[in-house]
Amino acid sequence: MKHVHTLTRRHLVVALAVALSGGSAMAQAWPSKPISLVVPFPPGGTNDVLARSLAEKLTQSLGQTVIVENKPGAGATLGADYVVKSKPDGYTLLVGAVHHTIASSVYKKLPYDFQKDLAPITTIAMVPNVLVVNASTPVKTVAELVKLAKAEPGKLTYGSNGNGTAQHLIGTQFQNLTGTEIVHIPYKGSGPLASDLIGGQITMSFDTITPVLPHIKAGKLRPLAVTTARRSAALPDVPTLEEAGLKGFNIGTWFGVLAPAATPKDIVARLNAEMVKVIQSPEFRKRMDEIGAEPIGNSVDQMAAQIKGETEKFAKLVKDAKVTIE
Repeated sequence: MKHVHTLTRRHLVVALAVALSGGSAMAQAWPSKPISLVVPFPPGGTNDVLARSLAEKLTQSLGQTVIVENKPGAGATLGADYVVKSKPDGYTLLVGAVHHTIASSVYKKLPYDFQKDLAPITTIAMVPNVLVVNASTPVKTVAELVKLAKAEPGKLTYGSNGNGTAQHLIGTQFQNLTGTEIVHIPYKGSGPLASDLIGGQITMSFDTITPVLPHIKAGKLRPLAVTTARRSAALPDVPTLEEAGLKGFNIGTWFGVLAPAATPKDIVARLNAEMVKVIQSPEFRKRMDEIGAEPIGNSVDQMAAQIKGETEKFAKLVKDAKVTIE
């Protein structure tokens, strides 16, 4: 009987050891559940298109489902705040953009610090912005648009993806450099903005190329100039704003992925490696060419430096343009 008792105790010890080791094994290596890419705009815009293209390929390379969640509002700051407050475990990520570096200066109060509360992973792509008008608008050049705006101050309108976004700031800079008065109409994203532009409810926009390219090709919108220093490969015949007479104009829109700041560094490193591999793949590059985007896929440190530099650059532009939002 004593022998049986001892044997039973040994079995219990072994069973406990197996249970403990099994518990450790069950705490599978990341990722062990679906990953969310939070897009701070509605579906249909460049941010959303890039996120879905990346999610599709990451699902394959990680062997885990990567989904896109749209959380629009407040010039992309609502989505950023949601990610900042999420658990830092690598399962909730922000597909951020240049808008967030602008918001740091435009908004008097933000519930987060973009540089301190989020950890950069990699920049997906750079996408030029393009000044487009409704095809029925009687202007075919920037000079003609400026002439019309000066003849009818306050009558023309331009749409943006929201207060404090790149499009808002580009529109403000355009007015300052041309001495025009154009009314700003903020939207939640490119989808509703493009619909109103095509419908004639607004005169123009400075949106990224991606959401307006199909409408340009269909003849519904007319491109007048791109906002970057170089012409876009997607619209090679469209001049830059600098070529149109606005010296030194060079603002484009970058999009990248970030995680809550406390996310473990090994997870951030893994995410960077997987994303860069996808971004630099021939398939992804082909997709970027189709939508007018220039794929990047840089390191964590390079993206951090980019964010710091852009934040400083836009702080000056915002101050000069006197753009503030409560």
